[in-house]
Amino acid sequence: MSFGRYAALVFTVVAVSLGGLWTVLPDQSRTAALAGAALAAVNTLAAYGLVLWAAGRSTNAFLGVVLGGMVGRMGVMLAAVVAAVLGFGLPKVPLAVSLLAYFVLFLVFELTVLQRRTSGAEARRS
Repeated sequence: MSFGRYAALVFTVVAVSLGGLWTVLPDQSRTAALAGAALAAVNTLAAYGLVLWAAGRSTNAFLGVVLGGMVGRMGVMLAAVVAAVLGFGLPKVPLAVSLLAYFVLFLVFELTVLQRRTSGAEARRS
């Protein structure tokens, strides 16, 4: 799956799910839920982009990019959450619930897409 198509699917999931929850969420939680969803979306797009970029490289390069990218993304996510809570005063619980829920959803989605991509490449080689 191309990066553009993956990004469109991620943004569609965020828009549809938040659109459905928007009227149910209290006003003070809406911004935090949107921020959590946006952070998770940016995180999954960065992860998918790094994997696509590293896919044709050597095993050492691939692992370096993926593992180094993971450490870098974790640092950026931590800084963004701290800034959201301390700097912008967003409510902690809605931010954490939204971030974790979307993170898990996108992680499952990313692994499914990458597994299909890998199994499709192996089938073409056989």
